[in-house]
Amino acid sequence: MKNLFTDRSLSEQFLLLSFPILLGATLAIGWWVGRQVEDSVVHRIGAVTALYVDSFVAPHVQTLRRGDVLSAADIEAIGADLANTPLGQKIVSLKIWRPDGLVLYSNDAATMGRKFPIDHGLADALAGHIFSEISARSNAEQTQHGQPMPRLIETYTPIHADRTGEVIAAAEFYERPDEVDREAGAAQRRSWLLVAGSMLTTYLMLFVLVRRGSRTIVQQRAELSDKVLQLTQLNQQNQQLQERVIRAAERATALNENLLQRISADIHDGPGQDLGFALMQLQNAADATPGDGADGPSAWSSKHLEPARLAVQSALLDLRAISSDLELPDIGPLGAAELVARVVRDFQGKTGTVVNVQTSTAAAATGATGDLPEPSFRVKVTLYRLLQESLSNAHRHAQGRQCRVLLHHDGTHLHVEISDSGPGFDTQAAVAEAQLGLRGMRQRVEVLGGTFELRSAPAAGTTIRVTLPLHPDGHDDD
Repeated sequence: MKNLFTDRSLSEQFLLLSFPILLGATLAIGWWVGRQVEDSVVHRIGAVTALYVDSFVAPHVQTLRRGDVLSAADIEAIGADLANTPLGQKIVSLKIWRPDGLVLYSNDAATMGRKFPIDHGLADALAGHIFSEISARSNAEQTQHGQPMPRLIETYTPIHADRTGEVIAAAEFYERPDEVDREAGAAQRRSWLLVAGSMLTTYLMLFVLVRRGSRTIVQQRAELSDKVLQLTQLNQQNQQLQERVIRAAERATALNENLLQRISADIHDGPGQDLGFALMQLQNAADATPGDGADGPSAWSSKHLEPARLAVQSALLDLRAISSDLELPDIGPLGAAELVARVVRDFQGKTGTVVNVQTSTAAAATGATGDLPEPSFRVKVTLYRLLQESLSNAHRHAQGRQCRVLLHHDGTHLHVEISDSGPGFDTQAAVAEAQLGLRGMRQRVEVLGGTFELRSAPAAGTTIRVTLPLHPDGHDDD
């Protein structure tokens, strides 16, 4: 099932994801700026009204320096100022508090002369500070304080004594929020437009950058997909070519074995038979020659026929040895250890060289345990030819000194090591000369997917290490 979000382009994902985030940030910033503007306007209006109170109300409260209550004349003068001045007409309600919480003056006659708890706004005013805020009044507070409007500007301002500056009372007054709403609303609209414009500009600039990056990514992704497809096709072609090369190498190996068998048969049936017949005729001629003393025909036979017979006999033995080496014996029923023993036994019988053989059970130091498993037939053929060529080289170049064959397995691969302590040789020179024996061994091993390692140096001996899969993938034993 497709994901409606992740299947979109990067720019579309940016639009869907960033829009609610930027919208929320715009609303939050606009609300915060609006509150700051509103508080600023409220404090400004409260400060202006406090100046009015200090100018018009404070002179009528100076009697508190000599007494605890206001005179009737002071109360009447305060009421006249509220009723007859433009700024006083904006005040909905006014109270004058004594520092102990007694109401000295109020528009509501019922509250005048009563004591009330001192709240935080009144406490600030009695401490000499101006306190102003938008006050949302409950129904009970509207009824209690005689203020029918649910939302008013509430201000507390200190009243100072002349000359000494001592706070002798505090004034609490309420104003309609019309001016605040008008000025704060206009400022909020301007701030909202500024914040929204800034956010929109930032949003569009980011979108342009993301859009450009998204197109680049889409283009590169398409190019990468094409390259991956091309690499996949090339990989498939390489695998097919590799399989064809392996099959061709297998056929070449099989043809080589068949050719060796034919050559072996031809040598045995052709020159071998002829040399055998010639040897027999020479022997008959020597036997048929009558004796005539020391200088008679017997002496002539010994001088002329005997060397010829020995040469023919030697050539016949060499041809039979070559034929025997070329022909692959019946190795199908043999296991890996038995195959090694067969090759070593034949080699020792021909050359008289002693070969030290260690198989899986005896080679505990190599980490191999248990009996050697049964390898496939092609692995047997490769192992047979590998041992045959390696031991022949050791006898020819190292005089068979300290020949050793080590054979073990790890469950999936057969590990073979053939070494001697002969004079060694330069491996790079041998590779450059493309010697048929080494090249043939390496080719046989690598065709089966194995590894071939040759180590040798002058006066350091020679070691061949080979790893063969027990059952190569894709190889049949037909």
